[in-house]
Amino acid sequence: QEASHRFTPPVSSSGGAVRQENFVLSTSGTDQVKGVLTLQGDALCQADVNLKMPRNNQLLHFAFREDKQWKLQQIQDARNHVNQAIYLLMNRDVNYQFKTGSEVLKLMDAVMLQLSRARNRLTTPATLTLPEIASSGLTKMFTPALPPDILVNFYINLNKLCLTVYQLHVLQPSTTK
Repeated sequence: QEASHRFTPPVSSSGGAVRQENFVLSTSGTDQVKGVLTLQGDALCQADVNLKMPRNNQLLHFAFREDKQWKLQQIQDARNHVNQAIYLLMNRDVNYQFKTGSEVLKLMDAVMLQLSRARNRLTTPATLTLPEIASSGLTKMFTPALPPDILVNFYINLNKLCLTVYQLHVLQPSTTK
């Protein structure tokens, strides 16, 4: 039941707005990453991040453009699985009587499969390649624009909202192989 409330889609104009949650970004023991992310439903609606680049101690500051949000596919997928589990449970006539225990077990197996998929979607983030991250559109969401050698990705891992920063370097061709 908690999941169904947590993963409800954005409310229409008849209800209230989806609550915003702020997440503080930090790295343990260092000040390389600092910032605040704001999650509203399944979308990051605000980001304000400071990065200290390790090679040159350059300080980068970037934030989401005001007209941009980043949908977290993991939350959308988890919500869809929870909604499918609820549908499986509710898609019966009010007076329906199960005829056998195996019928109940079959239903519960299907419900548990959907709930397991929802949990797995949040606990095991999809691994994206650098070209996938570069073409995702996330790099175009920031002001000021990210330097061309920086890629970022947001994802959920267990109970944490994570930011991964990649600094790209051109590899010089090797003369010996």
